[in-house]
Amino acid sequence: MLFCCDCLSKKKDMIYTSKCMSCLFGCAKHKQFTKQRLKNMDIHYNILLEVCTAGKLRNQADDWRQNMKYYIPTKVYQEIDAVKVHAEELAGYGSYALIVTGKYSARANGALADVEAALDAYGKKHVQYDGIEENPSVETVMKATEFGKRNGVDFVIAIGGGSPMDAAKAIAIMLANPEKDAEYLYENVAHTKALPVVTIPTTCGTGSEVTGVAVLTVHAKRTKASLPHRVFPVLALADPKYLKTASKKVIGQTAIDALGHMIESYLNTTATDYSRMFVDQGLKVWARSKDALLGMREMTDEDYSNFLLASTLAGMAIAQTGTTIPHSLSYAITYELGVPHGIAIGYFLPGYIREADIADQEYLLSTIGFSSVDEFADFFQVVSDCGILPEENIRQVVDIVVENKAKLALCPYPLDKEVLLRIASWRK
Repeated sequence: MLFCCDCLSKKKDMIYTSKCMSCLFGCAKHKQFTKQRLKNMDIHYNILLEVCTAGKLRNQADDWRQNMKYYIPTKVYQEIDAVKVHAEELAGYGSYALIVTGKYSARANGALADVEAALDAYGKKHVQYDGIEENPSVETVMKATEFGKRNGVDFVIAIGGGSPMDAAKAIAIMLANPEKDAEYLYENVAHTKALPVVTIPTTCGTGSEVTGVAVLTVHAKRTKASLPHRVFPVLALADPKYLKTASKKVIGQTAIDALGHMIESYLNTTATDYSRMFVDQGLKVWARSKDALLGMREMTDEDYSNFLLASTLAGMAIAQTGTTIPHSLSYAITYELGVPHGIAIGYFLPGYIREADIADQEYLLSTIGFSSVDEFADFFQVVSDCGILPEENIRQVVDIVVENKAKLALCPYPLDKEVLLRIASWRK
């Protein structure tokens, strides 16, 4: 727990009372906090204290308290053999599961076999749809929906990276609304009806296992677009062992995606104490293993666990804030040039940081272990092996994003076309 300095117990054992908590949340007079005797404190309160005392909430009002909200209904377990350990809970969301995957990785990493064994152990029927491509399209979602309808499924299990998890959310929406056509995916509705979704991440980037967001490729508009619906998974089973069969290239791309989520959540007008708590810890965990992305050493079990945890923490952050400019710039780049999602986001991160307030720059760079934006940019270049994007495409995406007033409003510093061009063209 955290306590106002004036109310902090002077006892060595730090025995706290309800009066102290009352002081923290109700005392407008006292605004300083202490780092004394943190050893026995809960980790999440530790994180929040570090953020507060480091002055990372400087852009808030004089009173550190805000009108804040926090909502993540997903139950999360991160542990080895998570599917096996929590098999009964996994199997309890219905009687017939649609397992949504890509073509190969779910089998290769053993996650599919684990899920099937868990469902079989509790007598639950299941069928697999393995046609989810990278950056899944609306058309693919509708094909999977028809497949699910024919089989009479009543819950959905996603195994994979962001593509299967995002697709599963969209499929769950359409299965729960069988009278609707594909256009319903992009209709604004007061309340979204969807089948229960269980997520099992096998990459370390998207954080989709704990967000309500789903992004699909819309061929008619030649880009990717988020659904207006919000479908949070009911359960996320995060087992770092599934990352071991992924290539170093995939680990690097997805780890950059997670970093982008944290940076965009932090440099965000909707950021709160809650969201920045997840960002602060996520950046520290990510930084512990970043050298492994450079090929300086082999990935260890701890590295896989760190990157998976950082990805989930990043997902928890963007579930509260959403993403900002790097993501918006990335969508058409991925569609038109085939640049992987994580790399397309990472390409715009140095420029996004460079335009930020100096204090924000220093916090972000120092927390992830870089001395300058240029050093971070060099790191990205080595991990991504991404060349300079064509000028034509840069101008195209800037023209698109500059018209997105809602997304521009999430950026904590003034944006116009000139600033967007600087962000997008930082490598010139």
